[in-house]
Amino acid sequence: MTARLGDAPHVLVTGAAGAIGGATARALRRLRPRARLTLADLDGTGAERLGRELGGEVAVEACDLGTAAAARALHARAAARFGPLDGLVSSAGLMQVGALERMPWDAAEHLLLVDLVAPLALLHAAAGAMAARGAGFVVNVSSMAGRVPLKGCAFYGAAKAGLAMASEIAHAELAGRGVHVVTVYPGPVRSALEAGARAEYRPGLLTRHVPTGDAPTLARHIVEAVERGRARVVYPAVYALGYRALGLASRVALRLGPEPRA
Repeated sequence: MTARLGDAPHVLVTGAAGAIGGATARALRRLRPRARLTLADLDGTGAERLGRELGGEVAVEACDLGTAAAARALHARAAARFGPLDGLVSSAGLMQVGALERMPWDAAEHLLLVDLVAPLALLHAAAGAMAARGAGFVVNVSSMAGRVPLKGCAFYGAAKAGLAMASEIAHAELAGRGVHVVTVYPGPVRSALEAGARAEYRPGLLTRHVPTGDAPTLARHIVEAVERGRARVVYPAVYALGYRALGLASRVALRLGPEPRA
């Protein structure tokens, strides 16, 4: 039987100081006031601030998820402190916009490690113990940029596409063993990350009028997906068309989508 949030006493949230991670942690706390939360982020000060806001049993991990080893070590520390994970929310990530050949390889590699390798390492570390107990949930925050090609996002799109594919497969493989995996496909969501990425594009019709959501609403959809056994979240809802009509959405994005600045 799929674990509900109400049955999840220990949840690890990465990217907790960010807009989506922080909003999801707040939604978790509202639903499960006594849950033990491990909040991880490179911004330790921001994570500490969120921990004080949420109250209860909270541990904060200031860590750089730039290697698989760092992700596995985070999982081990969290499990040693509060017990095995009952829930995992992988929301940590970074986005850099630029032409493929102009992106410094060190920056591209770091993005791939944070956005793809680290969440897969956490999924791998947590899933076995959850399946052995027959209960647990995992939320992987991908992106519509991993579904529909967007100029300037070759490495970001590759990372998010890889995470989404692994997450969808994990959902199919683990559902019969009591572990529920949710894949999240956000379009633009108001945040520091989104504002920084938008600034890297040339002004245009789509950059000015692209449908944009907010993190608290996305977080509500995420916890509802876990509670109700849904496999994925696409938000804002208008992007569901792009998710389903992939060929059309890809052609539109490549022909009419924004151009990265030189």
